[in-house]
Amino acid sequence: MSFTLRDRIFFSACLLGLGLAVGATLFTDRVAAQSETTEGEMEIVAHRGASYDLPENTLAAFNLAWEQGADAIELDIMMSKDGRVVVIHDTDTKRLAGVDRKVSDQTFLELRKLDVGRRQDENSTRHQIPLLHEVLATIPDGKRALIEIKCGKEIIPELIRELKASGKTPEQTALIGFSADVMGAAKEALPDLIAYWIVSIKPDPKSVKKPLTVNELIATAKQIKVDGLDLSACDMIDKRFVAKVHDAGLGLAVWTVNDPEVARAMHDAGVDSLTTDRPGWIRERLAEEQ
Repeated sequence: MSFTLRDRIFFSACLLGLGLAVGATLFTDRVAAQSETTEGEMEIVAHRGASYDLPENTLAAFNLAWEQGADAIELDIMMSKDGRVVVIHDTDTKRLAGVDRKVSDQTFLELRKLDVGRRQDENSTRHQIPLLHEVLATIPDGKRALIEIKCGKEIIPELIRELKASGKTPEQTALIGFSADVMGAAKEALPDLIAYWIVSIKPDPKSVKKPLTVNELIATAKQIKVDGLDLSACDMIDKRFVAKVHDAGLGLAVWTVNDPEVARAMHDAGVDSLTTDRPGWIRERLAEEQ
């Protein structure tokens, strides 16, 4: 069978169109996977566990978050003096345990002796600072943890070791952090993990510095090669804002929302993930409003 020049041009055009369609579909699939949620759903993340009810960043708070139906937990990591990855938000232990010493100046055994639960409830049982691997062990199948790096790049090698030893899949852990440099390095070292750059975009009346625009946020996220943005929930985040982030191939999470009206506004804007101190309660409030 022979083909005319017109036939060959027609077939080439068909093949080119098919290739473009397949490419567009694959791109759409990657963006959909990026958000970690199915269409119309918003991931509910327990901020430092169910920290409204129990002391933050403790095993009790994380286990309660799972009981309350959280889709994910958020936790903070730092390094002890002897190089252990410990789960704590502050750079020192004054606020949580009444001991005014830096976390990095204390060994894990010294940190373990502290009671970080009395500040929230003097009558509560004793709560200890956990190791990262202890928190990772609580993650049920189909759930994940957002791990916020609170220190510098020095923690990355030990973080890699802990994640590998945990046996969790890449989908069960994500990395978040305020430092663009640290997040870029973490993403480079752990390319299979989703990584979000945390930024506060709430206007500060006491500061002359303006919040970053959505275009500036996207540009930096692309530069450090992270997968999404984790932003302070505010009025700036509307459907148009979210669409622009998604069109750039990035996911969008917000923090820390304990007001049902704000949670509804973020849901309606189309954000992928919302962090709250009250995961069960916020989910119930959102269900009531539907």
